[in-house]
Amino acid sequence: MANPLHPYAEHPQDVLGQWLAWRQTGPVALVVVTFTAGGSVRSPGALMAVTEDGRRCGYISGGCVDADVVLHAQEALAENKILSLRYGVGSPFIDMPLPCGGAIEISILPDANEEKLQLCHDALSARANATLCLPELSASFAYCPKLRIRIAGRGADALALARLVRASGYELTLQLRDGEDIEEAQRDGFNDVTALKTPQDLPLSSDDAWTAFILMFHDPDWEVALLKQALQGQAFYIGAVGSRKTQSRRRTRLEQEGVEPVQISRVRGPVGLVPSMRDASMLAVSTLAEIIGAYREVQNTSLADTGIILLAAGKSERFTEGDKLLSSLAGKPVLGHAAALLEGQPVAARIAVIGPGQSERHELLQSAGWQVIENRNAAAGQSTSLKAGIKAAAALPDVEHALVLLADMPFITNAHLNRLRQTMTPETQAVMSSAREASCPPAIFSRSTFDQLTNLAGDMGARQVFMSLDRTKTVRLPESDALDIDTTEDLARATGTLSA
Repeated sequence: MANPLHPYAEHPQDVLGQWLAWRQTGPVALVVVTFTAGGSVRSPGALMAVTEDGRRCGYISGGCVDADVVLHAQEALAENKILSLRYGVGSPFIDMPLPCGGAIEISILPDANEEKLQLCHDALSARANATLCLPELSASFAYCPKLRIRIAGRGADALALARLVRASGYELTLQLRDGEDIEEAQRDGFNDVTALKTPQDLPLSSDDAWTAFILMFHDPDWEVALLKQALQGQAFYIGAVGSRKTQSRRRTRLEQEGVEPVQISRVRGPVGLVPSMRDASMLAVSTLAEIIGAYREVQNTSLADTGIILLAAGKSERFTEGDKLLSSLAGKPVLGHAAALLEGQPVAARIAVIGPGQSERHELLQSAGWQVIENRNAAAGQSTSLKAGIKAAAALPDVEHALVLLADMPFITNAHLNRLRQTMTPETQAVMSSAREASCPPAIFSRSTFDQLTNLAGDMGARQVFMSLDRTKTVRLPESDALDIDTTEDLARATGTLSA
């Protein structure tokens, strides 16, 4: 944690990190916001750590009640007693009204389970989603990794944005083109600057689904290489500074380099909520605001209400060399690629459907954390496996959507699955992928369609239901990612693609 004693730390990773550090030297209370109503500052799941002597990390309001919460936390520690408090509307503390007119309920835990907090903190530190589930709390809380911003640039624009990102407490990767800029950044306290040496020798990228990439300079020799690298990753936001004409030229160059249109469309530009900012500081604020907006969209369309259904019951009849799903691809079974999708991301359920006698598939899936269902009627067609998965998902009250995957599509990415969920608005019944001008898996369906899905027969798949619905959308799937493994030739082609 960059500033371990910052009383206004916001992200759960930072607050839990401080709680764990303080716990090494004495008791420390964990304060959890469990409910809010009206215009409260923090959301349910917001955290605060408080020591016996009143030091705190984190906050739960705009300063209205935090001091009182610290006093009650010290009381809870002294008496080793769990406290539940309400502030605002309906609170007994009539002398501490909330100016926003809302209400906050909190739980103060004087002796929270250190192992569970450590697991939650470690998952967030490893850039994975995490869930805090404690027996003292009536609900669990899901957290996303901290926003990370990767800036590749030069000059005042790049440095102004880097300063703002650092001041905001977000994670930062700063890549600069010129030695003079690197020296200036180091004088400004940026000690982990990465030098951009040549377009042919870019630093390795580790962009994940919680990373935003922003290109903060104009240089045709560099732009295509940096943007192509970003498009190969999972960044939820990819942007580049410049005018509309500049963006048009970039798109043309990317197209000439063979980048598919669906990928090119991910590059935002001109960037920023306020157009045509010509001062570095204002451009930085405008750009960061746009990135934060995109980050919130990703947070608000998480998969916590979605059951993942992996269809893995096929008999591999067209595959001439054993079980296609157990054949090796890039050092692990084909099935292992699909089984690892969304690993560590909170979902409502992970349900895999296999056929009878497929014990090796069962073992692989179970070890990867999937609930495995055996479809004894798998020979009657794929619809029977889909129905088995949908019925299992429908039995779970927290499942509002079903995301259907095929086990023989090893190139599907987490970024694509998250885009399917983000496209699934409340009024939408289903969203399918689209490749080669046709709809295809993966697909996501709302609970309102479950009855139709369970009435399919034979080899009819989810596409038939999708075509019968009125309110649907599609998300483009790059043709290279749409490859499925049916034959040994398909596997050889997939191996060659990875080698290339």
